Amino acid sequence: MHLSTLAAVALPILSTVLAQGAQGNGKTTRYWDCCKPSCAWAKKGNNAVPLLTCDKNDNPLNDNGSTKSGCENGGNAFMCSTQSPWAVSETLAYGWAAVNIQGQQESSWCCACYELTFTGGPVQGKKMIVQASNTGGDLGNNHFDIAMPGGGVGIFNACSNQFGAPSNGWGERYGGIGSRSACDSFPQKLKAGCYWRFDWFKGADNPPVSFKQVACPAAITEKSKCIRGNDAINQTPTGPATMPTWTP
Repeated sequence: MHLSTLAAVALPILSTVLAQGAQGNGKTTRYWDCCKPSCAWAKKGNNAVPLLTCDKNDNPLNDNGSTKSGCENGGNAFMCSTQSPWAVSETLAYGWAAVNIQGQQESSWCCACYELTFTGGPVQGKKMIVQASNTGGDLGNNHFDIAMPGGGVGIFNACSNQFGAPSNGWGERYGGIGSRSACDSFPQKLKAGCYWRFDWFKGADNPPVSFKQVACPAAITEKSKCIRGNDAINQTPTGPATMPTWTP
């Protein structure tokens, strides 16, 4: 079969695969525990390179997932500050989340991307594309625990080890800080992501969402270094997915 014929066949197949990805209604929470995300360990999903982690000084490790988590004694792998959320426009943001999708398992969602449409609260109607960097599920299925500095450390806390945060993290252990001004005292590399919560996200408190799986934006994968083998990279915030290079 000629390459042109293969491409013609593959394009509709790829579109079908993406269209049939996970979708539904979900719940959100927030966290930032500084721990090595679950999808940063090797062979967690359909991706050749695991999610990027950083050392205690926020330098990229590029260790193929082998370094022990900063949540463990002697561990030196932490969440990278570059995996903080940011605004693309007034109505679109990018970021990462700990995920649990109904009927799937970690290997299905690690490093996959989901478009969240907020259906309640002050961000109703806004959209956010998140890459699954971790595995959550405190609230059951279809749960997106959005990573944002100052969002609360939850069960684990490596922020004291990495950034000298209080023993329960910044603010409340669950929920985090309560005002934008609290971000002023944060480590410089975490401030922008902390301010994002009160600016673009308008201080929303766990708003509900509808969601669908989408191709990961290149702006996200450039930061995380994690690309699923069956994904098509979306090169622009609103542009079409590009066809992966075919090799014989």
